[in-house]
Amino acid sequence: MKPVKRDRARRLLTLSLLAGLLTGCGIRATEVPTDFGPAPSRVHCSLTDPEVTTQTTRGVPVQVFLLCGSSLVSVDRAVRVPDGTADSARRVLVAQGLFDELAESPSVAEKEAGFTTDVRGGMKVSGPAPGDPDDTLHLSTSPGDLTSYALAQLVCTFSDSAAAEGDGSVVLGGPTTDRPRRYECTDEVRSRPGSTEPPSSEVPDN
Repeated sequence: MKPVKRDRARRLLTLSLLAGLLTGCGIRATEVPTDFGPAPSRVHCSLTDPEVTTQTTRGVPVQVFLLCGSSLVSVDRAVRVPDGTADSARRVLVAQGLFDELAESPSVAEKEAGFTTDVRGGMKVSGPAPGDPDDTLHLSTSPGDLTSYALAQLVCTFSDSAAAEGDGSVVLGGPTTDRPRRYECTDEVRSRPGSTEPPSSEVPDN
């Protein structure tokens, strides 16, 4: 046998043995290089669409927290508040506008970036009841009846807005006579809203 033919036969035999070993180990032989690392995620949680960033021209610029991946990420929004609105009424109008933005389905660009929301529409926001702290917001659905994701979205959105005092917390109550509680938006809540509920504490009577 000529040297060239012997080399070719040796290569074929080696490839055949290698294929047999791979098959015996449960691994399919392939001619395409395989990357065994984790698949790259398509969720990038960032927006570059100018249509989204120019929403603020249609009202008071605000930010709301949407879900992206397993975290809360802020996006730009706008809410309408009539000029000359008193502070107490303004707080409620801003809170209602923020809720409506959270309940609205994310835009096409936001969906492509991986954003979702767990807040459902239909909830109404009202101001403090007699004896409540002045910055209390009452929801038509009890905070305890919301999913951990929805509660985290509301608390972090409200506490970072003109609807609250700007100290990273917000006083929320339900539609009943239950005392409202002060909820905090922490780093843990923003990073793990599904497993970490906003910490809360009792508030003194006004």
